[in-house]
Parts: sequence; structure tokens; C-alpha cells
Amino acid sequence: MRLRLKTRAKLFFKSLNRWRLAHLSDRQFMMILAIPTGFLAGLAAVLIKFFTHSIRDLFFYIRTLDSNLDLMFFVLPAIGILLTIIVIRFIIKREVGHGIPGLLYALSRNKGIVRPYTTFSSIITSALTVGFGGSVGLEGPSVSTGGSIGSNIGQLLKLNQKQINVLIGMGGASALAAIFQAPITGVIFAMEVFMIDISMTALVPIIISAFVAILTSYYLLGRALEYEITIAESFIPSNSLYYVGLGLVVGLVSAYFMKIYFDVDKKFRKIKNPWKRFVFASLGLGALIFVFPSLYGEGYETINAALNGKSDLILLNTVFEPFTDNIWLMILIFVVIILCKAFATSFTFAAGGVGGTFAPALFLGAMTGMVYALIINNLGMGNLDVSKFALVGMSGLVAAMLHAPLTGIFLIAEITNGYSLMVPLMIVAALSLAINRIFFKESIYTRSIAEKGVKVSFNKDETILSMMTTNHLIETNFISIRPDQTLGDLIPIIASSSRNIFPVVTENGDFKGHILFDDVRKYMFDTSIYDTSIEKIMVYPDYIINPEESMESVVKKFEESHKYNIPIIDDGKYLGYISRANVFTTYQAMLKEISAE
Repeated sequence: MRLRLKTRAKLFFKSLNRWRLAHLSDRQFMMILAIPTGFLAGLAAVLIKFFTHSIRDLFFYIRTLDSNLDLMFFVLPAIGILLTIIVIRFIIKREVGHGIPGLLYALSRNKGIVRPYTTFSSIITSALTVGFGGSVGLEGPSVSTGGSIGSNIGQLLKLNQKQINVLIGMGGASALAAIFQAPITGVIFAMEVFMIDISMTALVPIIISAFVAILTSYYLLGRALEYEITIAESFIPSNSLYYVGLGLVVGLVSAYFMKIYFDVDKKFRKIKNPWKRFVFASLGLGALIFVFPSLYGEGYETINAALNGKSDLILLNTVFEPFTDNIWLMILIFVVIILCKAFATSFTFAAGGVGGTFAPALFLGAMTGMVYALIINNLGMGNLDVSKFALVGMSGLVAAMLHAPLTGIFLIAEITNGYSLMVPLMIVAALSLAINRIFFKESIYTRSIAEKGVKVSFNKDETILSMMTTNHLIETNFISIRPDQTLGDLIPIIASSSRNIFPVVTENGDFKGHILFDDVRKYMFDTSIYDTSIEKIMVYPDYIINPEESMESVVKKFEESHKYNIPIIDDGKYLGYISRANVFTTYQAMLKEISAE
């Protein structure tokens, strides 16, 4: 029965492809696909929010019944992560990952191909992780799910890489737009983070899909904003220097978070037993959330308190509530919370949780902006609007950690229903990104896959080179000769070969050098020296290539050596050669495949 359904589905999509090729241009077809992609990605984002908030609201309701249940904050995150691990290991049975880096890897190395299970896996696992208190966000899993939906629609319809890339952008933009009900932010995010080539071919379908996702979110949730604040007052020019200071501080906080995030990840990866990692990281996470409940989950209650200038609400119903009368003790506690957020997020991932780092960036930004304004005000150095600085701080952290300044700027502009803070948003986003780039050349998304040798760049040449792999360019139609043979043995090999290089390889496959046809041409007809050993006339090349070497390094070696062929050697073993012509031909083919026009 299942086989019959699959056969019918294949026939249907085959017929559909024939019809659309005959009646629709690629541009028209992509605009049509934007509608189902936007709807499904928007629906996925709504489902993730619904499941997560249902779990969280249940526990917060239980807490209101008995204040002695605060101990559950120590246990709940571990339970949620344990359930996440069980779902991944025994139901999904595949690695889920943390969302956006996985999509970037697919775009850079896998021609945009994403496995079908990723269209639903993050919905379940991130809801369990965050709903039970994991100190991460839902935006990354939502965008990942939306992008996966786009990729799988493209695969189902047998589209090319260029079209699949655009579909991933559609899905990612739609998911983010639906979460924040901010369509411009979704479109800009997709273009800053995902797009290799920006053109009208990509832009129009992404706008349509984001629009459809917003309508889906409105229909299912109504006008349900996560962060309820509206800024009506315009920018005060005299506060410009204060915003410059905030940009510097926010940049340093973003670098601190990323440093802790990657360092903790490296330390826990050294623990080979996953259950040990789970126990140690869960204990650390539980302890932090027990002491600072504001670190629970996304922390959007804390963000809203900061945005509305009600800092005392952050410590409400905690052991620190008695200190709300002492502003400096409150500020000190807030600083500790900011420092601990990096560890809470890192412990969540190390234990095996699934989530994203977008929400932690918003949390840190709001807290940092609030603390900055409180310090300035209480030192008598100014009279700053805490709400405004919390908002602008959010923009700066997003810009710095994601290396996406326009996303940070337009997100805040949209969720506040106005653009009155555009100037300070631009100041803080630019400065915070500049400070972060002093410490980190890659964003928090691209850094994790950069360690795998995958470079994500908006430079088209670098992007295409990162998508090419040395292993797929190895040529093996070179006839080898053993080092114990003679020139006389080489002559018939030359006659039967179509190449002008002859690798010298032992019976065990060890590479000893090679012989160039130009070097032996003058000796070919001198039979008196045919008994000359191959070892005497071979040369060892100045440049060799490892099969795991990046294409950027390979191209550099061709430029430096001026050679047309360089041998591929793996731990002394001969594998073949890579040619300059093959690299160039493959580059041209990939450029044509991903080009937006």
C-alpha cells in the first residue's frame, strides 16, 4: 500500500513538473511556491510557540499555588532535556542540531539539501527543552524548521540548487516573521544570513512568503506580541554619546557571551560519555535557574520588565526580592544575571537540549541596556529612559552576535510600531558589531560550522569555493610506475597514456614522486640509457594537496606554484591529481547553478 502511494506521488509530481515547465517561467513558479512555503513555515513557528508556552504556563501556574515549589526550577530543565534526548535517540533516531548553523552547512556544502525529518524534529525537541526551562530560544529552531520546509518542497519538485536556496530563504524569513509578527525583519534576516545572491528573483518570493506567514500568525494568534511596548517619543540628539557608550558595552557583552559559549562547548565535548555531559551540565543549569529564575526558558517576562522600566519585577518572587529597595544591590544582581546567562545557555546545549541563541541575544541586550541606563541615572550623569536603552541594547546584541546589523535595527523598529529610534539603533548596532568583530570574525552561527572547514561568506568567490570539495575533484587516469622500474619500462607507458605526468608509486601505494613528460622527452630515443632507474629521474613535487584541504587553500597553491596538476596525497598514500582546469570548470558550473539571474 505504501509503495503504491509513493509511486502515485512520484507520477503526480512528475506530471506537475512537466506542466509547469510548459506553462510557467521559473520566476512565476517560485512566486507561487512562496504561498505554501510561507503558510507551512508560519504554521510551524506558531506550533513551536504554542507547545512551548503551554508547557511553561502550566509550570508557572503550579508555582503560584505553592511558593515552596520553587525547587522545581532546579529539576525541570533536566527533565525537559532528558525528554529531548529520549525523543532524539529513540524516536527521531538522528541528530537534530541547533537549527540555523545546520541550514548554513546545507547551503554551503550540501546544495541546500536538508533531510525530511528536520521539518518536524525541532518543533518537538525545542518545545520540550525551552518549555521545561532550558535557557535558550525558539527563533533558531523555528527558522530551521521553516528553512527545512522550503528545502524539502524544492527536493520534492526536483528543483535546482538556485531555487532550493531561495526556498530556504523563504522558509527562514517566514518563520522569523511569524514569531515576531515583523515581516520586514524576516526578509532582511533571510538576506543577511542565508542569501548567496540578492536579486529580485529571490526578493519577491521571500516577501510574498513572509506576508503569507504573517497572515497565518495573525489568524491563529491574533495581534499577539511577545514584547509589548511602543515608543512614541523621538530620538533626543543630546543622548548620542550615551548611545555610543551603550554600543561599546553591548559589543563587549556579546563577545563575552560568545567566548563563554564556545569555551564551555569545547570543554564538554571532551567528555565522551553523553550521559555524563547531561548530568554535569543539567546540574549547573538547574543551579543557575534555581538561584536566578529569570534565566528560565526564553526569559521573555524579564525582557518585558526591562523594556517597561520595571526592573524590580525581575526579582519578584525570588530570594533577592528583599533587595529591591537598594538600587545598587539590584544592579549588582542584574550584572551577575547577565554574566550567568552565557553559562545557562551553554549548559543547556551541552546537556543535550535543542534551541537557538537569538532569544539569549535579546535577553542580554535588554538587560544590558537597562543596567547601563540605571547606572548612568543613579550616578547622576543623566536622566535616561530605561525602556529606550533596553530596546536599543536588544538591537545591538542581535547585530553583534549574529553579525546582522539590519536585522537588529529593523526588528526593534517593527516591534515598537515605529522608527523614532532609528538613529540610536544604527549607532549601537554599528558600534557593537565593530567591537564584536575585533574578537570574532564569524558570527555565532557561522563560527560553529567554520570549525568543520566550511566558510560562509557574502563574497561569491569564497562561498562557491567553500561549496567545492577536494575529494570530488580527484582525477585518477594517470598511469603510475614503480620506483624500482627503469626508463625502458616507462616508454610504453608514455605511449599508451593521455597524460603527461607519471606518478611514481610503490606496490603499497606510497607516493615517491613523479616524472614529467617534458623532463624525459630528450632521452626517449636514446636506448643506451633505458636501464636508468626511475628513482634517478623522478622528482618530488614542491606542492602536494591533502584530500581534506579546503578549496581556498588548493586555489592558493595553484596560484603560487603556477602548476597545472598537483598530486593528492593522504598520509603518504597516492590518491590521484587535481587539475587547475577541473577546478575552474567546476567553479564555473557551480557559479551558473547558484546564480540568482
